[in-house]
Amino acid sequence: MEEAAAREEESRTRAERKLKKAAQLLLFRQHRVPGVKGWELKRALGEDYLAVLELLNAALDNLGMEVKRISEEGSEGAEQEEKAERDRFVVVLKSPAVEKASGERIDTIAMLSATLAYIISKQGKASRKAVEEFLSAKFPKQRIFFALDRFIKQGYLGEDNNVLYIGWRTRAEVDRKTLLDLILAT
Repeated sequence: MEEAAAREEESRTRAERKLKKAAQLLLFRQHRVPGVKGWELKRALGEDYLAVLELLNAALDNLGMEVKRISEEGSEGAEQEEKAERDRFVVVLKSPAVEKASGERIDTIAMLSATLAYIISKQGKASRKAVEEFLSAKFPKQRIFFALDRFIKQGYLGEDNNVLYIGWRTRAEVDRKTLLDLILAT
């Protein structure tokens, strides 16, 4: 009887340790790009890392956050186990944050918003030159070139043969419908 209770206690402390480790991996930035790849979580937490993430998601729910699974190839939240190792897991806010929480300049946020709205209006893809021309009406050209390269590096945009498209980080952090509603309302 005591042996079963000891095993149960050991199992509970092991699960608690894994939950803390998962929170540390996801909440503290370790690379240039936020979030953690599935294979990193599997290596750090073990084979049951998806179950640990579900527990962490329940704990973060009280704080208004959630763990979001984003595929860098474009599809969100696919459920195949082997694909989960290639996906990126990121902690995001459930509701929009206050404007000052991003740490970015307001004109940089405006440039990103305009770029995303333009690309979304073009069915998700637009030539880099067309985006640069669109933005040049309101922003200096040097800032445009610098900002677009930065958005690509940060994952908000993707680029393939001078064609820009919505990046994995935009799919994780930006509610595209709300963005378009806000732009159309003004």
